[in-house]
Amino acid sequence: MIIFLLSVLGLAIIFALIRGFKGPTASDRIVALDNITTIVTAGLVLLGLYFERYIYVDVSLIYAVLGFVGVLTLARYMEGGL
Repeated sequence: MIIFLLSVLGLAIIFALIRGFKGPTASDRIVALDNITTIVTAGLVLLGLYFERYIYVDVSLIYAVLGFVGVLTLARYMEGGL
């Protein structure tokens, strides 16, 4: 079951990459980057469950926080204030 979920997450990353490359505006690209960050976070949690190594869950939490801060920084830069 986890292998199926990881393959679905891989497909979701492909769709997000397509949106990121095809996106007509920079906002679309930032949203695609945020989606990829969320998908990778979910993938790390699933890998932690599959391998029974819960360090992946800690890494995914740190990755999620860094991704959130990165998206906020990009949004603030696009708004013109930095």
